[in-house]
Amino acid sequence: MSEASRLPRVLNSVEKPFLATGLLLMILIITYQTCFRYAVSNINERLYDPQWVTFLSSFADVDGLRERLGAIAGWSIWSEELARYVFIWISYLAVPLAILGRSNIRVDFLCEKLPERQRRIVWVLTDLCMLILAGLFCYMGFGHVRMQIAMPQVTPAMGIKYFIPYLILPVGFGLMAIRAIQDLWTQVRSMPAKDTAFGVVLTAALFLPVLVHDEWSAVWLLFGYFVIFLLLGVPIAFALGLSSVGTILGAGTLPLDYLAQIAFVSIDTFPIMAIPFFIAAGVFMGAGGLSKRLLALGDELVGALPGGMALASIVTCIFFASISGSGPATVAAIGTITIPAMIERGYDRFFAAAVVAAAGCIGVMIPPSNPFVVYGVAGQVSVGKLFLAGIVPGLLCGLALMVAAFAISKRNGWQGEARGRSLRTFAQAFWNAKWALLVPVIVLGGIYGGIMTPTEAAAVAALYGLVVGLFIYGELSFEKMWASCVEAAQTSSVIIVLMAMATIFGNIMTIEQVPDTIASFILDLTSTKIVILLFINIFLLWIGTFMEALAAIVIITPILLPLVTRVGVDPLHFGIIMVVNLAIGFITPPVGVNLFVASSLSKARIGDIVSAGWVFLGVLIAMLLVFTYIPWFSLCLVQ
Repeated sequence: MSEASRLPRVLNSVEKPFLATGLLLMILIITYQTCFRYAVSNINERLYDPQWVTFLSSFADVDGLRERLGAIAGWSIWSEELARYVFIWISYLAVPLAILGRSNIRVDFLCEKLPERQRRIVWVLTDLCMLILAGLFCYMGFGHVRMQIAMPQVTPAMGIKYFIPYLILPVGFGLMAIRAIQDLWTQVRSMPAKDTAFGVVLTAALFLPVLVHDEWSAVWLLFGYFVIFLLLGVPIAFALGLSSVGTILGAGTLPLDYLAQIAFVSIDTFPIMAIPFFIAAGVFMGAGGLSKRLLALGDELVGALPGGMALASIVTCIFFASISGSGPATVAAIGTITIPAMIERGYDRFFAAAVVAAAGCIGVMIPPSNPFVVYGVAGQVSVGKLFLAGIVPGLLCGLALMVAAFAISKRNGWQGEARGRSLRTFAQAFWNAKWALLVPVIVLGGIYGGIMTPTEAAAVAALYGLVVGLFIYGELSFEKMWASCVEAAQTSSVIIVLMAMATIFGNIMTIEQVPDTIASFILDLTSTKIVILLFINIFLLWIGTFMEALAAIVIITPILLPLVTRVGVDPLHFGIIMVVNLAIGFITPPVGVNLFVASSLSKARIGDIVSAGWVFLGVLIAMLLVFTYIPWFSLCLVQ
């Protein structure tokens, strides 16, 4: 076996076990931290409570106990730091797998319309672009590691040298480069040499302007390159990174070495760690059999009504949304069961797919929600309050979708399942689903009870889902657990790296005063809050048609949040407006990720699903306007 063929095999045997082990380690570490801190704080309260002090003094030295507790309290100081570094490592090490599987988030509606030959050429360009960015960050990462070795510093909690965590930059981006080369080699072997050469020339032509001239407008470069890379189908994370690199080269906005540091520091935050935990919780529970038990409960509640299976699908999506925090994950977990079931019972195939795709939008409205986590970090808003603010809008959107599905089903004669339903059967279904229903209780109860932070609650939820799937329901085998860990790590890594690149992109915007310029421009046109919010809704709905929600939040929040606060909009209320807008983007082409998932499950064309689901789109937009202009729905549980 040649060295060239051996390397991918070695990587395949190392990457996935590392990702699975790393994710499980993170979950265990943060769960330990949560339990330990809660126990210590409770004991500390007792040691200073007069009644307990009187009781303990009769047989123990209270001052001595306080002193020993103070010493013990430091036993978990290492946990958060270690978990953060493991998180950064698995985030960057999972991206190479996404590159190899071509599963990075990208805008491909134009590329898919090209003839086969042109698509292959564009893939060459895409692979070369990913190789350029990965190679550049790998080189800068080595430079940063050398600097850390030359001027050694240690981490505050564990006392390890900083160059060790920073090694992920050359290692992670180096592996991305290797995977890009591997995919490129696979592509060019089946292409004529002249087509490959044409792809190379196109790639060179993209970067030639900033290499020969360094006094371009930073704003034009930033947004121009970003749009070009998006339209060419370059993954959004790489499009953000490459447009930032092009701007730095062509306008000298920042030192190029700055990018490596931001790639590390931007995701070295505890709140962002909630994203892989919530994704893991959803994956574990989907694989562990919780989805079908939630569906059985939903069927007991509404299954007898006209369109009963469609209504049960929406109810189940609402239940599952309180677990996964992801729209596409909700569609995948619930649609796998409900779409075939609806088709079997005589529902229109396109309607069945449209129902689940639309209901999947609720996955990011009802807590826990990954977009709320990102918005909270980007806008410096309490994630816990955002979770609370999303409950009423999410439930109302679900109810509105159910009304629409009921009306359509009744008109088409799609009846509910005629079987015996009683309080006893409902109680049985509720009992079977009890372990799944406890997840939102654990998450929200832990957060609002002051026991856990959102990140800690997410870790506990992930461990809970793992335990339930493995030992209670018994449907999550150790083999499936391993695969679920890899899936969760890979899914979250695509999001995390996208956020890192979006942070770099956003920093350049801030330096160039883009947010202030846009805010001043809009306020010069009108200062009326109603009109401004209408313009923002139209803008966000348009953004949602082609940009992934989390990237949009990282980029757009610094632009719009200062504007809306100037006209008296509460940041919590605006968070709901933004997330509901971008959730609607899940079912609006060309990107519409829920549509793609539903299409693959139903074997239906996306165009047909859109035609069948236009009523649901209209309902969600109507609810968006209600939430926009009546803040009470967003703030009633927070105030």
